[in-house]
Amino acid sequence: MTSFVLAHLSDPHLAPLPRPRPHELMGKRVLGYLNWTRGRHRIHRRDVLDAVVADALARRPDHIAVTGDLVNIALPGEIAHAADWLHGLGRASDVTLVPGNHDAYVPGALAVAVRAWGAYMQGDDAAAAPGAGFPFVRRRGPLTLIGVSTAVPSGPFMATGRLGRAQLAALDAVLRACDDQSFRVLLIHHPLRSARNRHNARLTDAAALEDLLRRHGVDLVLHGHDHRHAVVWLDGPDARIPMVGVPSASVAADGHRTPAAYNLFAIERREAGWHVGMTTRGLTGPGEITVLRTEVL
Repeated sequence: MTSFVLAHLSDPHLAPLPRPRPHELMGKRVLGYLNWTRGRHRIHRRDVLDAVVADALARRPDHIAVTGDLVNIALPGEIAHAADWLHGLGRASDVTLVPGNHDAYVPGALAVAVRAWGAYMQGDDAAAAPGAGFPFVRRRGPLTLIGVSTAVPSGPFMATGRLGRAQLAALDAVLRACDDQSFRVLLIHHPLRSARNRHNARLTDAAALEDLLRRHGVDLVLHGHDHRHAVVWLDGPDARIPMVGVPSASVAADGHRTPAAYNLFAIERREAGWHVGMTTRGLTGPGEITVLRTEVL
């Protein structure tokens, strides 16, 4: 059987930041804008992101997953710009998106993003009108892609996420109904496990999600948010579940932060079960994307 290739990238934090109007710099956006102008604009670079995307598209993946933080402070202009970027990445049928905390930076921002990006966050059974409801389910080849949203507004100096009771209950039903013969991939922005120094950026109801996965299982969890490589294992009902994080797709190689990278998953059904090969490709020099490592999950 030919492998189904899924590309995963995250946290593009699209640059440049459009010039905000005075009335748009309210509340948390003021701090975010100052943070961007004082240094963050040197970290997240569009030329780096463009190199990563070009390399990913050259691999001709069967599908692309993007796990949030398309924007920085969720200005309306940023959200419109991100819609154009998504269209350049691929058709909505070929790219699946879940939002991140920066996409919900202030109250009301996520609703604007859903209107602009909704076609990329729709399940197969969604109505034709653009929009998104979470969780949503897409079936692509042997994969069942399950998208959830942890994107909620948070206070200054906070980047926490939350699923909430209603979404957890709906996810419980989705996982119960999943076809056990498919390869189930959960797409989420926040990781289920955060380092102690990331307490203010954690998924606040991670324990409840872990409980669901221990009972129902999935085959792979993909996340972003932490801007670093990560493979953490969770015990599922029948086998351990790999939870894989990826760095930001736009971070320049400055010697201080994990440079931009993305993952390619070659997923194949074999007699002994699912075989998953992961190839990590990332920035090693100006405009240079190469293989960083390969492994079997």
